[in-house]
Amino acid sequence: MASHLSFRRVSPARVRLSSIAACCALLVGCQPQALRTSEPAAVPFTLRILHVNDHHSRVAPDAGGQLLLDGEPTQVSFGGFPQLVTAFRELAEGADHVLRLHAGDAITGDLYFTLFNGEADADLMNQVCFDAFAVGNHEFDAGDAGLKRFLDYLSKRTWDCRMPALGANVVPEVGDSPLARFAERDYLLPQVVLERGGRRIGIVGIDIAGKTKASSNPDPGTRFLDEAETAQAQVDLLRAQGVDIIVLLTHIGYRRDLELAASLTGADLIVGGDSHTLLGEEFSAFGLSPAGPYPTEVRNRDGERVCVAQAWQYTWAIGVLDATFDAEGRVTSCGGRPVLLVGDDLRRGGEPLTGAALERAQAAIAASPALRAFPPDPQAQRVLDVYRGQIDRFAGEQVAEVPERLCLRRVPGSHDRSRDGAPGCAASTDLQGGQVQSLVAHAFLAQGQRFGGADVALQNGGGVRNGLAAGGFTVGDAYLALPYKNQLVRLQMTGRELRATLEDAVDYFLADLSANSGAYPYAAGLRWNVDLTRSREQGRLHDIEFWDGTAWVPLDESRSFRVIANDYIAGGRDGYASLAQIGGERREDTFLDYAQALVDYARAEKVLRRPEPNRISTQRFRDVDGRVYEPR
Repeated sequence: MASHLSFRRVSPARVRLSSIAACCALLVGCQPQALRTSEPAAVPFTLRILHVNDHHSRVAPDAGGQLLLDGEPTQVSFGGFPQLVTAFRELAEGADHVLRLHAGDAITGDLYFTLFNGEADADLMNQVCFDAFAVGNHEFDAGDAGLKRFLDYLSKRTWDCRMPALGANVVPEVGDSPLARFAERDYLLPQVVLERGGRRIGIVGIDIAGKTKASSNPDPGTRFLDEAETAQAQVDLLRAQGVDIIVLLTHIGYRRDLELAASLTGADLIVGGDSHTLLGEEFSAFGLSPAGPYPTEVRNRDGERVCVAQAWQYTWAIGVLDATFDAEGRVTSCGGRPVLLVGDDLRRGGEPLTGAALERAQAAIAASPALRAFPPDPQAQRVLDVYRGQIDRFAGEQVAEVPERLCLRRVPGSHDRSRDGAPGCAASTDLQGGQVQSLVAHAFLAQGQRFGGADVALQNGGGVRNGLAAGGFTVGDAYLALPYKNQLVRLQMTGRELRATLEDAVDYFLADLSANSGAYPYAAGLRWNVDLTRSREQGRLHDIEFWDGTAWVPLDESRSFRVIANDYIAGGRDGYASLAQIGGERREDTFLDYAQALVDYARAEKVLRRPEPNRISTQRFRDVDGRVYEPR
């Protein structure tokens, strides 16, 4: 052991951990193949890490992207596992030593999870065969049993792949949690040690503790330890074992990764997830907004270099992190970039590009090493096609009944621009406005209450695109009503901020009654009266009330509320600019699909009716011409 310690000087504090290190030796000793040193350490030693994070069951190509190509906004498709598998293979070529890592949140967020509970994700992840996978908060959305099921899928014998799941700060209750029937580490290891080129590389998994406990559904007995304390303890244990290169595979977010890097000693690289952060300043030229350089360099507590990387989200990008180490395992340099996986279907205004415009857009892609179009891997494509066929059939599954049509109207009164031509809808003067919008807000509130808690839900009128016909309600109907790639965001807001947000939305609507009708607000858990003949200072929205669980009470402007909204308006669009100002600990991306929230709500309700008059947002609506619409 002493000969291994020559890789890097061990501090007295680390020596004091010798008794714990002895226990660690037993764990690491269970992996003799990973620890075997077959050749002397080379100097310098180069390592390429190919990594992804937060793919959230988005295993198919995603048509929701946009890039600035040849100076024009261009709709593109991103990723998909068949292309990603090829990217992992081709980007590994020419590198002496390679690791393939996944930084968590593999599941939850798409129909592929809804229908297959992680099996599709596992089968496609096995086509890459990651060297390590760190669990994220959404791995616990279906409890410890749901995570166990997913990890069982990952390890099934169909695929010849060993993929250790890591969670050093996740401690299931032995004998109670399905993750720990016999021992704490039945399913989740704190770390794994791998060998590349004679060098021993430790990979430590860290999950975000508070968010997982508050917003997912781990079993009550499962503990989540402090991220920084756990990381340092694991680094010390590995150093005591003579492991000289240490990678933290984290799911705590980019900002926290930077703080973690600065607070520790002994860690070399941090490959992260959770915040869906795009890094790489070159992406600004394509109309994207990177949060920093790739990789971001930080100095640790001892003044040594730590390189931090993240690879955006879904299968849209793959991170390519290149690091060089000296004989003692110190990072001497790091570089690389994320590579965006671009499809070949380029569109503008919804129409396919052709001719010279297509050639110029393709040339812009070809000119950048940060944009690549990889051919889909045939085996991964066959795996995806099996699940995709079932997804197509699943969209026709009926989950509820609709006794009478629910109309799509953006605004109460005479300013509707949704043009729902169904009988009884186009000429409706019902102050409720969009019956579907109101229903959607209630579905969002129910989903927020299920995942972490919620008091109020907000929905913009234009965010719902289809009315619900009388008859059977299918999964496909939900995705027609909510067709975008939106997800739910949870915001901590005061009553004063809620009032201001509603006024902002109405202001935006009134600025152009024709173009801005989609901004009109709908809510669940709140109700109000509207008088558009008033000024904002007079309070266009007045008599605002909150449902406290037993009764309607006046909105308390000093109280804090947990507000669920789609990420479109939470990002400040459609006149909701004030929502974009809520950040930090007051903003949480749940990564829950908003259409799936409607599906789940329909399954639970079984019958979808227009919300009762005492539960709709608008109680009394005075139009700009003074006409008053009352409940009916």
